[in-house]
Amino acid sequence: MYETIQSVHSILAYAALGLLLLASFNAIFGLTSKKLFTDKDLRLSLFTLIICHIQLLVGLILYFVSPLGAGQLGNMKDAAMRLTSLEHPLINIIALVLITIGWSKHKKEESNNGKFKKIAVFYTLGLVLILSRLPWANWFN
Repeated sequence: MYETIQSVHSILAYAALGLLLLASFNAIFGLTSKKLFTDKDLRLSLFTLIICHIQLLVGLILYFVSPLGAGQLGNMKDAAMRLTSLEHPLINIIALVLITIGWSKHKKEESNNGKFKKIAVFYTLGLVLILSRLPWANWFN
């Protein structure tokens, strides 16, 4: 079961990062080119939010069934163990909170520029946080 959840989490990570990158660039492009916030932009942002939330749920399940997760919180001297058991989950939860705040704030905006600005700022901050705490050594093995 652990290996299956880990595989799903890994595959979904590529989709979540790709969509988050695409949504961030789309919002930055929309902001700089002053284009209209269309249904395509709304759907891209919403689908990104949904995939990131699903990724979080799979990650939390993995955290509690993994031998490297919650059971290793006492072993903080090992950098790799600290990354997988504390830093990665905590920072990714914070990143998802920022993404969710961006989605919520964009709904309250009436101007196209304001919608793109909220998505661009919060989604990009979330992306930067996620990229900062990825276990890169595990990705390239």
